[in-house]
Amino acid sequence: MKKYLFGAVALVAGALVACTEQQAAKTEGLVIERQGVFSSGGRVTEPIAGEYDPTQNWLDQERKGTTTHVDHANTFFQIPAGGSGTPVVFLHGYGQTRTGWQSTPDGREGWSDLFLKKGYSVFLVDQPRRGAAGATEEVVTDPGDVAGGRFKVGEQAWYTHFRIGRVAPERYEGSQFPEGSEALEEFFCQMTPNTGNYDEPLFGKALSAVLGDVQQMTGKKSIYITHSQGGRVGWATDTDNIAAIVAVEPGFAPQIGSPEYQKFVAAKTPMLFLFGDYIENGPEDIQSTGFWRMVLNQCREFAAQYVKDGGDATVIYLPDENIHGNSHFMFQEKNNAEIADLVEKWLKEKGL
Repeated sequence: MKKYLFGAVALVAGALVACTEQQAAKTEGLVIERQGVFSSGGRVTEPIAGEYDPTQNWLDQERKGTTTHVDHANTFFQIPAGGSGTPVVFLHGYGQTRTGWQSTPDGREGWSDLFLKKGYSVFLVDQPRRGAAGATEEVVTDPGDVAGGRFKVGEQAWYTHFRIGRVAPERYEGSQFPEGSEALEEFFCQMTPNTGNYDEPLFGKALSAVLGDVQQMTGKKSIYITHSQGGRVGWATDTDNIAAIVAVEPGFAPQIGSPEYQKFVAAKTPMLFLFGDYIENGPEDIQSTGFWRMVLNQCREFAAQYVKDGGDATVIYLPDENIHGNSHFMFQEKNNAEIADLVEKWLKEKGL
């Protein structure tokens, strides 16, 4: 039996109080019945050669005879009082951690709180080699992350690629990204590097373990909400414990006919793809515009074939729904509650 670290608490209008059914019924605020943190997947390294000397312990710089737990995922969870208990597992994208789901750059409620208030249980994952799951045996050597032994900088480059604006701090006309220098600073500060190289199969295995642990805790399959690079990890995750996938601007959909594609067809996993603005109408001279058009079109082609093969997939380009101004980080922007409602509507249509 897996051991979980959790507590029985209620969070009501920012106060921490003892949780009772009577209190949960009276309050209109957010009431948390249970919350905690657990790790999933990973492995233990082989012992370093030599015999462990307890008299020296950490003073032995060779660490002879010792081992380390590495490459696991770390999940923070909250279960609301009186909710359906249906679990939602949130997986961040590149350079991000679970922080992005918990709040917004301007301090409003993130999707974590919004979905809790809708009655869902939330499970916020830090993928292996990132954030609270940073333990790994070999530090990052990926040239995409390091240069000359130092982590690559590039906030401005990501700002443009994420379609917030052309050059920071400029925002595109009609942008939903929170305005002001404080919000931009907060957004940049949530970005964080990998501690080890990107390993999609390894991450998929760890997230499969997360979903298995969530099923053990709740007795239910999970709604799996992924973002960006996390979408690629989502395709590498086993389908056994997935009730549905909501892919927010993923790093492409599975290639049609591939083993990943076939496993989702076999599982008949419902899928919703969400894309923001400034793609079909993005600046022609910015290379990222072409990239996002390619991703959007590939996901549309995937969805069409997936439906033909008996699956259930919907692609929503938000401007088609008269929702404008969203970037790659729609779940943190000024209309994030409206988009969360859109997701909830789709989930309800699927009986979730």
